[in-house]
Amino acid sequence: MGRHRLCFGLRLALEAVFLTLTLSGFAGFVSPHSAQLRGRRHMEVARHAGPDGDDKTVLILGGGIIGVSISYHLAQRGVKSTIVDRAGIASCASGKAGGFLARNWNAGTPTDELSQKSFDMHEETAKELSLSSYRRLKCQSVAVDGTGAKPAGAKLKNLELCDAMWSYSEQHGSNFVKGTVENLCYEDGDSERHIRGVVVDGQKMASDVVILSMGPWGEVLQQAVPACSMLGVKYHSVLMRSGRVLNEAVFFSGLGDPEVYPRNDGNHYVTGFPDPPQVVKEIPGEVEVREEMCSRLIKTMQQVSSEMAEAEVTTKQSCYLPFTRDSVPCMGKVPKHENVFVATGHGCWGILLSLASGKAMSELILDGEATSVSLEPFDPKRFG
Repeated sequence: MGRHRLCFGLRLALEAVFLTLTLSGFAGFVSPHSAQLRGRRHMEVARHAGPDGDDKTVLILGGGIIGVSISYHLAQRGVKSTIVDRAGIASCASGKAGGFLARNWNAGTPTDELSQKSFDMHEETAKELSLSSYRRLKCQSVAVDGTGAKPAGAKLKNLELCDAMWSYSEQHGSNFVKGTVENLCYEDGDSERHIRGVVVDGQKMASDVVILSMGPWGEVLQQAVPACSMLGVKYHSVLMRSGRVLNEAVFFSGLGDPEVYPRNDGNHYVTGFPDPPQVVKEIPGEVEVREEMCSRLIKTMQQVSSEMAEAEVTTKQSCYLPFTRDSVPCMGKVPKHENVFVATGHGCWGILLSLASGKAMSELILDGEATSVSLEPFDPKRFG
């Protein structure tokens, strides 16, 4: 139950919404290009960045945990990158999601191998980056008719992970540009489209490699992959501080299926009651927090847990989780493009999948193929 049922329900809802949007013409929408540049150039993917990372410009569009992880793993290979984001590093879901990790919960799905690889990487990376918030947790499913154990998981503060990875990238020459990405700048190639750069706040930024990782904000992605329209599922969450540090994540069945992830600082992350999937119109970094949704989470926890009855509410927040139309991440080289890559749509499991996704994408960009884990299930070619 819990997260498995929630993600399955979201998939059905996403399919219904995408069908409606397709019939209304959204799925074929492409944001207009302003001043597309035409010309001719051909280059090998593996040449985009050499060992010193100085000869080629790598732009990562999107400062969430997927983009940051790609930057981090490129930096580990000696390659600098520039992240462009309207709001900042980890300003949206990557800084506000629960940070729950589970190794085997995606068994039998396209993300099974990716989940297992990434779960193991989280423990290794937590040690490498000295993350104080990482720890293993027991898990419990609580229903009206009793309780049941769930496979164990782990927990971390995703913002701590993002900050640590980005700090490493910065120390190795990467940089951040705050701005709104408006368009991709194209020129003609022999058989594939080549992007010369992007337009940010009306100004062109030249680039040899472009990586599209903008979460649920999909207008720029659709310039390269028109059929890969994105939706966001909005979640509210609250942090409630009790008198104890708990060691068990709880997934309630009923009363809106809230989920509780205890942190090692005495706070408990509580989420539930997602909005229906939607085309995201809110501005990154300025997503509305609805008081009635936060109050609903607080009252529900006070109802089901004596531990939370007198807990102090320390944070109220909201964010959008990014989904593709088939609820499977979209990662790989963009079809009919020679220097453009995409990594987005990780849905409920973005924090979990971030490390293996970033490593595999760095391999694809630098070596021409991912060897640590297969990216075949996530190939953007499936969108035509």
